[in-house]
Amino acid sequence: MQKIFWCCLLSVVLFSVSFAQSDSLARVNYRNRKLLVVSATAALAATSLVGLHEIWFSQYNTGEFHFFNDNQEWNQMDKCGHAFTNYQTSRLMMSAFEWAGFTEKQKLYVGGSVGFAYMTLVEIMDGYSEGWGFSWGDMVANLAGTTLAISQEAVWKQHRIVIKYSYARSGLAQYNPSLLGENQYSRLIKDYNAQTYWLSVNPSMFIKKKGSRFPKWLNLAIGYSAYGMLGARYNNVIAQDEDGTVYAMNRERRYYLSVDVDLTRIPCRSKALKALLSVVNILKFPAPALELSGTKFRFYGIYY
Repeated sequence: MQKIFWCCLLSVVLFSVSFAQSDSLARVNYRNRKLLVVSATAALAATSLVGLHEIWFSQYNTGEFHFFNDNQEWNQMDKCGHAFTNYQTSRLMMSAFEWAGFTEKQKLYVGGSVGFAYMTLVEIMDGYSEGWGFSWGDMVANLAGTTLAISQEAVWKQHRIVIKYSYARSGLAQYNPSLLGENQYSRLIKDYNAQTYWLSVNPSMFIKKKGSRFPKWLNLAIGYSAYGMLGARYNNVIAQDEDGTVYAMNRERRYYLSVDVDLTRIPCRSKALKALLSVVNILKFPAPALELSGTKFRFYGIYY
């Protein structure tokens, strides 16, 4: 359920940043820009936290703070989701802080940490919730995503390694819809079998040779996904084919090698279009991919 909240927050941040960087606000002075970014971020964070508490967490409040070890759940796909969300939130918030005219340190350590601070508060609320708890594994993943974003800005002034997301319907949600999603919209967030997380690396940014013809927009992507998960730790649901054949679903990890497109490196004059491309760049571009599962390889002409 928390993934829904994280993705909602990310969507709000994406909208805020794309709106803040649009041409319609190009003439706003830096003082007003700072006020806009700070007030919008504070208002959205406070409103969402209060809403989460009233709508969700208050129903499961135990009144006692406790820890919960969920590191073995979902083949760590949920941890990939944490890292992805914090990385992208940090990247986009730093972009918003830069647009608003904040100093370099303010952009890095305040703007870059907004997502991590928010997720820490959500994790604390989890610590008081029945059935969940404060997860150090989640916090490590949150920190990893935030650190990747801030460190690249601090060292390179650019993002050479990007965490991305892709989705393809798994067909497994029907076997346990309460956990994996009852409709297509909830499955985008809840069905870990359908998600792939990528480290998308831009080789051109590491090539020091002047005049290199390597396309600046072309990335090399390494992906990770898991399949066959009908429950968090084990499969307590039996799958059944259309012909009535009942079988146990095997849980497996999958690794991918593919290419990707860095949309932020595509030449563009429009500030609004640049902002839109920066937002869409959270998604892995569909492309051919090689999969390794166990000792078996499989090639996809197009992998989503």
